[in-house]
Amino acid sequence: MKSNCLLKFEGVTFGYPSAAQPVMKEFNLEIGSGTITAILGPNGAGKTTLLHLALGWLKPQHGKILLDQRFLGDYSRRALGQWMGLVPQSEHTPFEYSLLEFVLLGRAPYLPQLAMPGKQDCEIAADALHQVGLFKLQNRSILSLSGGERQLVLVARALAQQPRLLLLDEPTSHLDLSNKGRLVHLLRTLSGKGVTILFTTHEPDVASALATHLVLMRQGQVLHAGPLAETCNSQWLSATYGVPVQVTEVNGRQVVLSM
Repeated sequence: MKSNCLLKFEGVTFGYPSAAQPVMKEFNLEIGSGTITAILGPNGAGKTTLLHLALGWLKPQHGKILLDQRFLGDYSRRALGQWMGLVPQSEHTPFEYSLLEFVLLGRAPYLPQLAMPGKQDCEIAADALHQVGLFKLQNRSILSLSGGERQLVLVARALAQQPRLLLLDEPTSHLDLSNKGRLVHLLRTLSGKGVTILFTTHEPDVASALATHLVLMRQGQVLHAGPLAETCNSQWLSATYGVPVQVTEVNGRQVVLSM
């Protein structure tokens, strides 16, 4: 019988060379297939490090990471690029790509070495731009965009990879209310199509509006993880952030208030 666990951290210890203490020590976590999981925690909790370990960009000193029940290190970079897409918090763009050219970079894991994107790749990239509401700007320079628009283009590039696991690092940090709503709707749609979503955020309200599951982190450890209804409460959020937090319900939705 196939396990429902898609991504698993088992006894993972990781520390940066310049740090006196490891960021994570004996870290354990399971991400279920088809879930939308939010990683919540204060600055320095290890949220971004977790994503970079999942991508294989960082290697644990101890422990193991499994993707679909296989060791992460057994995958080629090309295979991982087809499995996972990342939306970073921000990214420096040194070249004056058009939006379409930039989103086409997401097709790289599917192309032979030195091959140019074909008609199907262009159609997939154009559809990704349409999904984030920027199709009409496809020929504009990415350098001419606002911060929020650039964030949506990063989402489009990840969508062009057609990932089965989508990782997002603080995806709403540069978005206004309208585009936050667009992104939440888009991620729900992707989840309905079977994409597993894992995202970090410092906004509990975003997590409660989108996630099916929460992972609460503090100082490189999981304080609590589970379904949203069991985890998004005053007790656990107060312990996570180290300040009093109140969770209340307004019009059927959970709202998080700092005291």
